[in-house]
Amino acid sequence: MELLEFYRGKRVLITGHTGFKGSWLSRTLIKAGAQVTGYSLDPPTDPAIYYIIGLEGKLESVAGDVRDRETMQRVFERVQPEIVFHLAAQPIVRDSYKDPVYTYETNVMGTVNVLECVRLCPSVKSFLNVTTDKVYENREWEYGYREIDRLDGRDPYSNSKSCSELATHSYEKSFFEGRDCAISTARAGNVIGGGDFAPDRIIPDAFRAAAAGRELVLRNPGSTRPYQHVLEPLAVYLTIAKRQYEDKAFAGCYNVGPDDCDCVTTGELADLFCRYWGGRASWRSEPDGGPHEANFLKLDCSKVKSVFGWRPRFHLEEAVAMTVEWYRAYLDGADMESVTDEQIEHFFRGDRDGE
Repeated sequence: MELLEFYRGKRVLITGHTGFKGSWLSRTLIKAGAQVTGYSLDPPTDPAIYYIIGLEGKLESVAGDVRDRETMQRVFERVQPEIVFHLAAQPIVRDSYKDPVYTYETNVMGTVNVLECVRLCPSVKSFLNVTTDKVYENREWEYGYREIDRLDGRDPYSNSKSCSELATHSYEKSFFEGRDCAISTARAGNVIGGGDFAPDRIIPDAFRAAAAGRELVLRNPGSTRPYQHVLEPLAVYLTIAKRQYEDKAFAGCYNVGPDDCDCVTTGELADLFCRYWGGRASWRSEPDGGPHEANFLKLDCSKVKSVFGWRPRFHLEEAVAMTVEWYRAYLDGADMESVTDEQIEHFFRGDRDGE
């Protein structure tokens, strides 16, 4: 809990706070006692975790588009944040094929706009741009990509996030080298957890199928991805932002993913979900001839482990168990604010696996 104690009283601005990751991060920071301001469009799904866990009224929420720099800049000027987490994005690969222009506008120019607001706001001491493991040129090789490997995502989503990385690096070199403001990027693997209701994601699709008593349909059950519980990368984001706030030497780019044993196929993840859900939960393979998606993707997280002494807290099986627990509670009409808080406390206390 020492990590969270750092954020008590800190002025923190989060873009994309109404999304899946943003809502978990917002709730974590609120519990830590931070003064949280969110800047985002309305929640992207219905139902939305933002409302389910009772975030309305618990932070200052500003409805805004990261493509609208003038509005966002006025928020920065008024709030004077010390720490900024940039999570706002168009995050779905398939949607990027349907609307590439919107994807690039949001993921590239949206990042540039946030960086410009940071540049013009002297109160900001720590900025973290959250990107994705898909920023790398994917060669379908069996070892994990490192931070020094080539950036060149293929599909519009992945490529736009590669561009977001490059824009961040350019701003850092051009405008921040002589300032008391640290700039980093974090490239996270696939996240799972309760409250994700996005389309075209394996766990939300599995939940919808199981809840409706239907068989889950997988289009690429053999695709390998680095799956991790949502709290894993959030803890790393909080660590990076804290450490570089205290010492700019910690600024950089970091991969954030699970250990190799938790890089599994989509079919293996679906098996775990069905086992923990129980009943007649099952899946079948049905390729749909959709657009290209990478078949094999893994991260080398040696750097973040070496620099921060970090290691994943949950293995995949426990991450799936917690995810199913959350969705089951939601269907049962439980107090989801309390359920979410309990999972956050469980994670940051470090008392799982006998710790």
